Amino acid sequence: MSGHEKFNFKNKDEFLAKGSSLGAGIPFSDDIGALFEPLTVAGKRLPNRLAIQPMEGADAGPGGAPGELTFRRYQRFAASGCGLIWFEAAAVTENGKSNPSQLLLARNTLDGFRRLVEKTRNTARKSLGPNYSPVLILQLTHSGRFSKPQGAPAPIIAQPNPYLDPRPKLPLDFPLISDQELDDLQEVYAEAARMALETGFDGVDIKACHGYLVSELLAAREREGSPYGGSYQNRARFILETAQKIRVRVPEIIIASRLGVYDAISYPYGFGVDRNDPLRHDLSEPKAIVRRLKDIGLDLLNITIGIPASKPHYGRPFDKPVSGAAMPDEHPLTGIARLLQIAAEMQQEFPALPVVGTGYSWLRQFFPQVGAGVIKSGGSSLIGIGRLALAYPDFARDLMDNGALNPKKVCLTCSGCSELLRAGQPAGCVVRDKRVYQNR
Repeated sequence: MSGHEKFNFKNKDEFLAKGSSLGAGIPFSDDIGALFEPLTVAGKRLPNRLAIQPMEGADAGPGGAPGELTFRRYQRFAASGCGLIWFEAAAVTENGKSNPSQLLLARNTLDGFRRLVEKTRNTARKSLGPNYSPVLILQLTHSGRFSKPQGAPAPIIAQPNPYLDPRPKLPLDFPLISDQELDDLQEVYAEAARMALETGFDGVDIKACHGYLVSELLAAREREGSPYGGSYQNRARFILETAQKIRVRVPEIIIASRLGVYDAISYPYGFGVDRNDPLRHDLSEPKAIVRRLKDIGLDLLNITIGIPASKPHYGRPFDKPVSGAAMPDEHPLTGIARLLQIAAEMQQEFPALPVVGTGYSWLRQFFPQVGAGVIKSGGSSLIGIGRLALAYPDFARDLMDNGALNPKKVCLTCSGCSELLRAGQPAGCVVRDKRVYQNR
């Protein structure tokens, strides 16, 4: 019998009892004041510990500039009052887009990004006062094996992978991205960081998670005879050299990374995985990379795990999977405990480095108490909210004003937003924002 259960807790006692019965060890604090403590990141003051996680909307306009729904989404986030808004993935090249309507950061889209930043900041000030200024991070990405710039799969892979190649039916001799292309792509990332600063972002994220190109390079043990594959030093080369280029050429910008520290697929194809058991994580290499990134000048770390194409519930515990996917054989609280544990292990290894944790949306109205417990126990510095923010963009304001969330506004983790994204449609909440998204 599957260990999975839908969220069905009527009160705090039921929630805590289930966690205890599972041995989940999830922190919990009735006092949520820790969520509203300020935090300084690279000299910039965040007014609280709440962060919007990067979630693709697939609603860019022509050429990859922010579209009407992009502006709507970030203005809603800004009005809520989170201290950190981590903007969704913007591709750095056309062939690195995950769908035709993904954002693309390029010279011809800068005006659109500039207006998006200005409107986001102005909305925050209008909603919360003239001195209110959230920190804005832009995620830079290349989708790699998940690239679909024209809507059809157009994978660009770093190594063969028997766990991921069958789905797009890639042959064993499918060509790999060349070393020269990777050399050139470092330059593209550095220029993208410069453009992000020009448009008004405080920082950039070198996205290295969920099996996308930079993430795949971290696990490219089977990329033979390449300076970007095989040994740990080679596999770390791209992210480290790219971060170094950004730090030297754009010294004013915050450097962040949303880092997938545990892929949960078998060695040698997974990063951060135990050599003998893919169900166990081994954070020795992720810690080594973060240590070197800190030496270069990493200011902010966002922790995630899993590859959605393989085990989507590892990074996003849910009530209902996307169509055609199997129900996982574990309780969502077990998955959330794993996410919190791994983030805590990274935060405790680097206590001076602000770490954003994830995995809170399934908790619904109990996420603030869990988040406060995590911060108090030193499990992370910031609490990252993803799908729940799509469903309930004013969650932070409700917490400020009322000290609690409205259970009738929370995310139901139904995977409806993921279904839209898979279909190449603009993604949002089909339940709470159905006027905009339900009929797409």
